[in-house]
Amino acid sequence: MSSTPHLTRRSLLSLTGLGAASLLASCTTSRPLPADARLEGPVVPAAPSGRTPELDAMYGEVYDGGYVIPAVPYWRIPERFYRQQVIDPTGEAPGTVVVDTPNRFLYLVERGGTAMRYGVGIGRDGFAWGGAGVIQWRQKWPKWTPPDEMIARQPELEKYSVRNGGKPGGIDNPLGARALYIFKNGQDTLYRLHGSPEWNSIGKAVSSGCVRLMNQDIIDLYERVPTKAKIVVKQ
Repeated sequence: MSSTPHLTRRSLLSLTGLGAASLLASCTTSRPLPADARLEGPVVPAAPSGRTPELDAMYGEVYDGGYVIPAVPYWRIPERFYRQQVIDPTGEAPGTVVVDTPNRFLYLVERGGTAMRYGVGIGRDGFAWGGAGVIQWRQKWPKWTPPDEMIARQPELEKYSVRNGGKPGGIDNPLGARALYIFKNGQDTLYRLHGSPEWNSIGKAVSSGCVRLMNQDIIDLYERVPTKAKIVVKQ
């Protein structure tokens, strides 16, 4: 894969048109304050390093489908995992989704030699899936039904099995705000591209096989992915 392109404000997409950030006026005094002087009122903390109005808009609080998705403290995530447009390194046809498992990136290939890149979390060793398939269908605020293999490892999940109707969609649902379902040869692989409130899992191998994105990013991807898009998961 190509080296990570330099991140610029121009490359960050899906901005919501925030105005310029308000500037806090500061006061000065012609005399030094006494050593024992006390400042009255709350202290306003400095903005975290790397925070910008554009990224605040991209990863801010979202109201969607009756749910409030919390803002992501993106400044605590390596900037290479922010959603951004890059030169396409995959060589795949436009409309193809490519998951670069080793580097924790997902690409949606665009026309003109570019791709939209997202940071992802992937499956733990022993649970990762690779190969080519099709995003057969997609769902907003999906129901979660853990497969029997997962229930065998975690019996407490039986209450969310297919037999028991699954876990309804919502903020605490493991599939997050959106899910894209991967099929191969007409069969459900049981692997998904999905949202997650666990922003600190992006860039790591922690999930049980599925590819997770921040909820703000999976919503963006959901709107861009063509119907029945090809997907390639590289290991």
